[in-house]
Amino acid sequence: MRVVRPVIVEIHEVVSELDRLRSELAHVNAKLGRLRHPFRSPLVFGVAYFLVPAVLLVAAHVLVTIVLNVSPLYLRLASLIVPLPFGLAVYARERVGVRGALLLGIVTATFAILCMLTVTGLNDNVPIIPGPWIEWREAIEYGLSIALAFVTGNIVGFLIFQALPRMMAGGGKPNAVAYNMARALGQHVGEEQLRRRARVIQNLMRTIGPLAGIVMTASGSLYTGLKGIVGW
Repeated sequence: MRVVRPVIVEIHEVVSELDRLRSELAHVNAKLGRLRHPFRSPLVFGVAYFLVPAVLLVAAHVLVTIVLNVSPLYLRLASLIVPLPFGLAVYARERVGVRGALLLGIVTATFAILCMLTVTGLNDNVPIIPGPWIEWREAIEYGLSIALAFVTGNIVGFLIFQALPRMMAGGGKPNAVAYNMARALGQHVGEEQLRRRARVIQNLMRTIGPLAGIVMTASGSLYTGLKGIVGW
């Protein structure tokens, strides 16, 4: 029994290391794919993760404000929901991180809002460019809510495709911080139990970070998106 347990621990560590290498390989393959196809990759990327969500956002704007002429609350909710799957997909397929998702969200939001302002100006025969500061502020807050929704989806993608698989695989060899926290919870345990406790702590640390990021970005997206509608 004493011989079997160390072997099992070593197997878990090997599996975790393989999962880590597989994740790094996915990042490398995504970068190599963009380098091998310097013209096709930006085109596909721009269409799939920029043009399509922008078109969907503008279509929602036309449907809510012109065709149905209902409460703008539905438009704000659609603008929170539409970017989420694209933020998730850009991590799952392209391995683009939070900064890239934020930049993509800002660019998409800016383009979509310009198109919305143009449609509204032509339909209502009003100036396309916002006039008073309050209109600029609403446009900026609206764009920020769209960008944060992109980031929320991106963090969800990281949680699903990287953090949770590592946790299910056992989390790898615990780092020094996890060991110190495990010892602080009680030193009078065996080395194997201490390592298992440190691994659990490390897995929780890896998972809590993305979860906190999801809560913060989703809350920010909801607040900035619905602030002007519900009077927050």
